[in-house]
Amino acid sequence: MAPALPKIVLSASRDIPFNKLMLSQANVRRVKAGVSIEELAEDIARRTLLQSLTVRPVLDANGLETGMFEIPAGGRRYRALDLLVRQKRLAKTAPVPCVIREDGLAEEDSLAENIQRAPLHPLDQFRAFLALREKGQSEEEIAAAFFVSVAVVKQRLRLAAVSPRLLDVYAEDGLTLDQLMAFTVSGDHARQEQVHERLQASFTREPYVIRRMLTEKAVRASDKRVQFIGLDAYIDAGGTIMRDLFQSDDGGWLQDVALLDRLVAAKLAEAAEAVRSEGWHWIEVAPDLPYGHVYGLRQLRGEPIAASEEEQAARAALQADHDSLEERYADAADQPEAVDRRLGEIEAALAALDDQPLAFDPAEVARAGSFVSIGIEGRLRIERGYVRPEDEAPLLSDPQPGASGDADGGKPADFGSTGTAPSAMPMGVATADARTVEPEEDEGLKPLSDRLMTELTAHRTLALRQALGEQPEVAFLAALHALCLKAFFRYVPDSCLELDLKQIGFSAQAPGLNDSPVATAIEARHQAWAATLPKDPGDLWDVLHSFDRDSRQLLFAHCVALSVNAVAETYNRRPRALAHADRLAAAVDLDMAAAGWTPSVETYLGRHQGPHPGSGAGGQERARG
Repeated sequence: MAPALPKIVLSASRDIPFNKLMLSQANVRRVKAGVSIEELAEDIARRTLLQSLTVRPVLDANGLETGMFEIPAGGRRYRALDLLVRQKRLAKTAPVPCVIREDGLAEEDSLAENIQRAPLHPLDQFRAFLALREKGQSEEEIAAAFFVSVAVVKQRLRLAAVSPRLLDVYAEDGLTLDQLMAFTVSGDHARQEQVHERLQASFTREPYVIRRMLTEKAVRASDKRVQFIGLDAYIDAGGTIMRDLFQSDDGGWLQDVALLDRLVAAKLAEAAEAVRSEGWHWIEVAPDLPYGHVYGLRQLRGEPIAASEEEQAARAALQADHDSLEERYADAADQPEAVDRRLGEIEAALAALDDQPLAFDPAEVARAGSFVSIGIEGRLRIERGYVRPEDEAPLLSDPQPGASGDADGGKPADFGSTGTAPSAMPMGVATADARTVEPEEDEGLKPLSDRLMTELTAHRTLALRQALGEQPEVAFLAALHALCLKAFFRYVPDSCLELDLKQIGFSAQAPGLNDSPVATAIEARHQAWAATLPKDPGDLWDVLHSFDRDSRQLLFAHCVALSVNAVAETYNRRPRALAHADRLAAAVDLDMAAAGWTPSVETYLGRHQGPHPGSGAGGQERARG
């Protein structure tokens, strides 16, 4: 039979007056960490001392007790008590509960107390905060009691409100704290558990993936649709918002997408009615229009409406106010918030005054239409004056070949026209209407037959080719003229050069493509050139001839750029064309970051699929940069 183990005897404890205590040099804690002495003192003042001090008697040279006690473990508590004594909030002789140690080493006591102490699991803290909240304490009271901010209390309460099933997984280290934070975006426990199950089969389990899964059916508050109607309008209509308390969420996510769409549709319909009252033949309304939606349509060229005297006076006053503020704070390191806000208001008012609709020919308005959509930053976008091909005025046909009494009944060669050789019309001579071809007057007998005209103009065409090939400046101007006709004037065959310019749309639209900085810059450049070129295509040659060399080259570059197609599509594989796009990108030193594209969850991270087990390196389709 094994001998009985000796019974453990615990160290004695007693209350010792504060003025009989002193710090020990054996305390191993040297680095300040955790709650400050001031906060600990306030906590003791609120709840008194919750943990005894560990002390050892101070001995004299003969080994006898002096009546003083040193503290090897509990130095921070002693300093907090000392602060309360110095603040006259605690008596010098106040009794302090102490555990008296005599055996072993003082350093061992200090080290053991700090190492053996198990830190509170974060989940226990979350649940403790929740228990206090359920017992009636406000978030502000909890924050004051534990010397943390109200935002921290809100975060802890949100973490404690996650699905109990996920909290159990977190307690067993099945989730990281960052992952648990991501689950707080949604308060729907069923949805949280569903996403957790999906996560088990996912290749990536990063917190941003959890947030994306939880919000994939919601709309960010920074979305242009939300900015268009205003967040207050959505909330007033009963909409709910999901918020992320642990990182910037740009205002959160709107959960009721159907409500948002109804509010957007109603406001767009109201704006469309105002535009429809201007007499347009059709109005197309959509929150977001695809890039290239105006391709194939002829754009009307309106005239600016002269500003009224009141508008001119208002603009002058706003500009003077703007210039005055800019001059006053030109040397200031930081503008006051009120001044910055005022400058923004003035700039918005000036933009509204400058963005006035153009005046159009009523006859053209009757066959044209307008697009109403939401532009960048939630601003209403109205694009007026676009004519569809089916709404164009009918073309008048040329006389049929042989109607002039061709003696030999010959038929002209096929030049791709309606019966007249392209070079029969001198360059720069336009018809009365840019979209119609006037029939030739019937002069009775013609001096030349159609066949002879065809033969002569065939010789003339070859002579033109030879001469143009030796004059690069004229050839460049002729090519620019042909490209401009295609880019700025629809359905106008006024060039004898059979050059084509295809402005393609994008069958697969990338998110936000039409609102991207690049699309905005291209459209602004196109409209600037359109305002520079004449309305009548018959005047185009003379206008281009009057341009300086630099202007012609810039316009030529713009027209050629409109034909670029470097889109990689699975159903339209063009490896050589895409390889050429890579060489073109290198030639222009293309930098997508400088062009305004940045990877985000919506544009890349949330749409990228990593390699799956068993897939080869060649099995992943990569988008070209």
